[in-house]
Amino acid sequence: DVRNIYGLVRVADEIVDGAAEKVYADSLLAELETETYRAIEIGFSTNLVVHAFALTAKRCKIERDIIQPFFDSMRADITQREHDQASFDLYVYGSAEVVGLMCLQAFLVDQPEQSAEVKRRMVAGARALGSAFQKVNFLRDLAADFRQLGRSYFPGVNVETFNEAEKLRLVADIDSELAKSAATLELLPTNSRKAVAAALMFFAALNERIRNTPAEKLIETRISVPNSQKLLILAKAMMGVTPI
Repeated sequence: DVRNIYGLVRVADEIVDGAAEKVYADSLLAELETETYRAIEIGFSTNLVVHAFALTAKRCKIERDIIQPFFDSMRADITQREHDQASFDLYVYGSAEVVGLMCLQAFLVDQPEQSAEVKRRMVAGARALGSAFQKVNFLRDLAADFRQLGRSYFPGVNVETFNEAEKLRLVADIDSELAKSAATLELLPTNSRKAVAAALMFFAALNERIRNTPAEKLIETRISVPNSQKLLILAKAMMGVTPI
């Protein structure tokens, strides 16, 4: 189910990031969105990625109220080059937080019904993790987004004047969201908890590397986590170590 969710969002992301000629991006995205809703309604699509997502959406009760914001954010990538705080929050919700909510729906399939308070906390944790993931990606790809795609996501942040104070402020915001999500890990079903913990620890490690990279170098180099550290994180997660 998570692979099926990722498949759809990856295709949409490729459309708006230039896999197709820019002049066709809006119509291609609209066609993908329309076909997604249709496939969920009738249970079939000749587009295998959409078909797989539709099966997951029906099985996991992923409703249009969290699908449409995703497509809205993808559409914003076609036309919007800068964000104020309101549009940034809306974009992050649609491009990342709702993907976390879709995955949460997949994690909870065939699980006992949770209380309203537990579900509220899990929803908050899923949204915080999705937001943190997206902001780490924005920070890691700051220069590429600005120079290659012409986009500036963080409100008031310009790659030409990016400095250490701005970087540390953004890193601290990501830290707080990762911590908020980590506090809800114990609520997840055991069959998904280790995978989510691994992903959380991986992005925490990436954020730490960004923290330790000077701002002037960050806008010239794409930061990554070495494979050796990824393997260590995976081993810790498999042993049940959590980032809390």
